[in-house]
Amino acid sequence: MLSLDFIRANKSKVIEAAKNKNRQIDIEKILTLDDQRRELIQKIQVLREERNKTSHGKPDEKTIARGKQIKEELKKFEETLVDTLVKLDQLVSFVPNIPLPEVPVGKDESGNKEVKKWGEIPKFDFEIKSHLDLGLSLDLFDLERGSKVSGFRGYFLKNQAAQLQFAILFYVFQKLVKKGYVPIIAPSIVKGFTLFGSGQFPWGEQEVYKLNDEDAYLAGTAEVPVTSYFSGEILKESDLPKKFVAFSPCFRREAGAYGKDTKGLYRVHEFWKVEQVIIAGSDIEESKKLHLELQKNTEEILEDFKIPYRRLLMCTGDMGEPQIFKFDTEIWMPHRKGYGEIASNSIMGDFQTRRLKIKYRKKDNTTEYCYSLNDTAIPSPRILIAILENYQKKDGSIKIPEVLQQLVGFDKIPNKSAGK
Repeated sequence: MLSLDFIRANKSKVIEAAKNKNRQIDIEKILTLDDQRRELIQKIQVLREERNKTSHGKPDEKTIARGKQIKEELKKFEETLVDTLVKLDQLVSFVPNIPLPEVPVGKDESGNKEVKKWGEIPKFDFEIKSHLDLGLSLDLFDLERGSKVSGFRGYFLKNQAAQLQFAILFYVFQKLVKKGYVPIIAPSIVKGFTLFGSGQFPWGEQEVYKLNDEDAYLAGTAEVPVTSYFSGEILKESDLPKKFVAFSPCFRREAGAYGKDTKGLYRVHEFWKVEQVIIAGSDIEESKKLHLELQKNTEEILEDFKIPYRRLLMCTGDMGEPQIFKFDTEIWMPHRKGYGEIASNSIMGDFQTRRLKIKYRKKDNTTEYCYSLNDTAIPSPRILIAILENYQKKDGSIKIPEVLQQLVGFDKIPNKSAGK
């Protein structure tokens, strides 16, 4: 969330940022309500000071009458102030963050820029199969019974695919723990303030599953609970940055994605993910270095798996509301003859931490809002798509990436029907 002082001092910049992020804001209404807020606070303060002065000594008839009048005026102004603050907070909550100057301006994904490509695109001397065909033929997942039990986009992972998913997540988790990231298993059931704090609300509310409890939701990423871990706290500058590698089940309604990737495991309602989250000091240069560290971690994982990938610098219209800078990492998926998103790496500045009230105390004893960053380490089952398709063999079997073979206990998924 942007501060009112920042919005007031940077009106044109805020308007331009919202326009470039394809968001509409009512800046004039915000400033008008802020003027009303300031005026009401001043009036309330004056009345309280007068009330304090008249409370000393023995009251006469005139003082008593004025006291009653002050009480009525205070009640009216305080009620108006509460109403003004509610309206103001609502409008400000829809103001997106300001992208860094190096972010390309673009309306949608067509404005993104490819800044890195790694790996050799595999060439096959046979007709390749999709992950869907491979998974069904090798009895690795069951979508029909998944839909029967779970509903649209439901699935069962079976046999070697189930083992492979566990191995992938454990491999990635351990890799980041060895790099000094604090391992954490995060709750998927979260309160509403965490979703507002992370910037999921109000824009992405339609994507979130709401539970029957009064204030309970299912998080779509461990970023939500882990970023909220220090909500309402003041950290020590010497303890920053705080680096976490977090695992959690994730749930997304995919409300705006009907008709997209309806077959297979690319876009599902329920998945598992290892997420990287950093809480840092309010130094943008340090954040840029940490951002590259997060990106390196993700790319190292894909290189370990020997999956070709590319890095995209996201444009203003495709980067999301809270971000000031963002990379997307996409992996090669042979059957679609193109890349598919596997990770998003974002600098949020103090947008989330203002909402969550996460500060740190500096050496001079002043406090400032922290900066937050996050990047996907690996999501599954989406990563399975790339492994199954890139590692498929002519006989219909699937080779297992070398770094995972010891964890799963086998080096390939055989095609038992081959040669029959």
